[in-house]
Amino acid sequence: MPLSNTNKPNLQDEQKLDGDENRKKRKLSEGISPPNHKRARENIDESQMTDSQRRANFSAISSPSNGLNKHVSPLANNKPGATKKLVIKNFREKPRLPENFQQQTWEKLKESVEAIQRSTSIRWSLEELYQAVENMCSHKMSAQLYDQLKEVCDKHFLKNVDGCWQAHCRQMIMIRSIFLFLDRTYVLQTSSVMSIWDMGLELFRTHVMFHPLVQKRTVDGILQLIKRERTGEAVDRQLIKSLLRMLSDLQMYVDAFEHSFLEATESLYAAEGQQLMQERDVPEYLAYVDKRLHEEMERLLHYLDMSTKKPLVSCVEKQLLEKHLTQILQKGLDQLLTENRIKDLTLMYQLFSRVKDGLKEMCTAFATYIKLVYENLFGLGSNFHTKIHTSSTVTSAPNNLIAGLSVSRKPVFPIGAGFAPALVIIQNNSVNIHHHSG
Repeated sequence: MPLSNTNKPNLQDEQKLDGDENRKKRKLSEGISPPNHKRARENIDESQMTDSQRRANFSAISSPSNGLNKHVSPLANNKPGATKKLVIKNFREKPRLPENFQQQTWEKLKESVEAIQRSTSIRWSLEELYQAVENMCSHKMSAQLYDQLKEVCDKHFLKNVDGCWQAHCRQMIMIRSIFLFLDRTYVLQTSSVMSIWDMGLELFRTHVMFHPLVQKRTVDGILQLIKRERTGEAVDRQLIKSLLRMLSDLQMYVDAFEHSFLEATESLYAAEGQQLMQERDVPEYLAYVDKRLHEEMERLLHYLDMSTKKPLVSCVEKQLLEKHLTQILQKGLDQLLTENRIKDLTLMYQLFSRVKDGLKEMCTAFATYIKLVYENLFGLGSNFHTKIHTSSTVTSAPNNLIAGLSVSRKPVFPIGAGFAPALVIIQNNSVNIHHHSG
């Protein structure tokens, strides 16, 4: 059977493949493939090129891509120091923040937070406010910013509690006025039910202030405001007064607030007493104690309940005076007596009279000082007449003290307070001093 035409191209293809394989075998037998021929010629040409030719060829290859070829000297790269280093230098002056940057930025943020709390429109975009917060944090103002934000949020919460309480009171007054006849008849005749006003207080106490989180946050907020006021900041005293009256009306003042308040007061003044006794001299410390006592009395007049007066004053006196009586006397009494500082001695006497055994210890220290002065004075030996005229420091203190006590309208040390023996020593020995010196 004759072959079809479709088989002819296949035979031709096979013949071509056989021819290609034979040519490859001959080339392999010669040991050099066509690509190797080309590489061999390139290696021979490169070995015959000089160094200058290689540099020129390299320059031609690395010419600028914009088509402009610049002639570069072959020796250009051989110059020492031709390679330039990139040096980054700091600013001659550090960038400074605008004046009042922190205050102005915080005022903007505070106004925005308060607008959010009041559900009113904000003057600035959220992106601008976000950038302001980022800038303050980048300049190490994060801690103060956080405290300021917490203060604003706490104040808003306290205002909400106070607003809720004020609204409840107004509502109950109006409700009671409507049901006044019921309140004066049925309620008075039935001992098992509370008055309408007391019923309203009980409901507010049970459903609002007895909630643990609400009570804790309210009391902590009040204590934080008082703490800030004690450090010298201006606070909303009217808000504190309203909240404390709420606790008093709800009969929660002592249990919920007063115990925590006295604990915070004791902790504050205990730390202050230890620190200031080391840092200040006695006159400054006594003036500070007197200032603190006056400040606490002002708080009692403005917003604290008067039932807190006795434990509060006692706490301040104990932490600032009673615990440091001996240290105050040892550190400063001799100096005050020697320098005849009548005003400071008067303040010391007034403060020591407020605490237990304060005057007793002061009398003992005063008498010890007087005895020591005259023992040193009469123990001068044979040079007594010479040294009594030159030692003005020793002789002037008791005499000046007597003059100060006699001139002052109100004696510093009342005779009946235990200071009489020491004053007698001063008077008797002053006569002896004048007798010997004459």
